[in-house]
Amino acid sequence: MIPITERLSLDPAELEERFFRAGGPGGQNVNKVSTAVQLRFDAARSPSLPQAVRDRAIRLAGRRASGDGVILIIAHRFRSQERNREDALQRLIELLREAAAAPPPVRRPTRPTGSSVRRRLAEKSRRSGVKTARGRPEPTDE
Repeated sequence: MIPITERLSLDPAELEERFFRAGGPGGQNVNKVSTAVQLRFDAARSPSLPQAVRDRAIRLAGRRASGDGVILIIAHRFRSQERNREDALQRLIELLREAAAAPPPVRRPTRPTGSSVRRRLAEKSRRSGVKTARGRPEPTDE
């Protein structure tokens, strides 16, 4: 089992890895060895995750999640297949940890107090007076 949090773990059988050739640096090794990793995790049908965590994980995955709830992580930063496998797995674990964390509380908008509204309007009118006084003086009848 792959530990996600203290009470949540993931069965490795739920993960599917595919390997393909990665571009970038690496010399002839890039042309011969399939080092990039495509990690697939069917979050929507995972028995390891509670429903709330599944939904948040799919929402947090964004474009990495397909329409049917499969999270796809592609790792090709490193030259070796093993390091790319570890990188993809770590990124999935971080995503699931974030999804398992308690959702932020819903913000309830509050109304400003009467005195704060009066203070704000008084300050606005004071600033307006200051800016008006900076203008050209009006001509006098002399």
